[in-house]
Amino acid sequence: MGTAIGVFIGITPTIPFHTIIILGITMLTRTSAIAGIIASWVVCNPLTYLPIYYFSMVIGNMVTPFELSWQRIKFLLNSLTSHQGFLHSLREITGLGFETIVVMLVGGVVLAIPFTIASYYLSLYFFNQLRKKKAKVTTL
Repeated sequence: MGTAIGVFIGITPTIPFHTIIILGITMLTRTSAIAGIIASWVVCNPLTYLPIYYFSMVIGNMVTPFELSWQRIKFLLNSLTSHQGFLHSLREITGLGFETIVVMLVGGVVLAIPFTIASYYLSLYFFNQLRKKKAKVTTL
């Protein structure tokens, strides 16, 4: 479950808050925070955050009544990755406006759902196989 939480949060466009959100949700659900953080790092890294933001914008534009341009998202990403600190990132995000936040969050959630479901069942299968292997070794 911690892996699925990490994948879900990692795919949503909430880059400066991933770790905080994952820690909060995993504490509430009593699941693995470490698995969540690692899964988030795997799905959201310098190679994947641009496609995540792009597809979140495209999906958000399709399912919400608002319209958001790629130039605005590119400006935000450049600002967030400029390493000017958490407060600067927070100011940039709050300055986006309601429509931009709705488009990106709704698009990110819709994008994240299938990956979250797949990651849950894949990690469940993986850890069950690991437990079986460990049980087999301990009974020998």
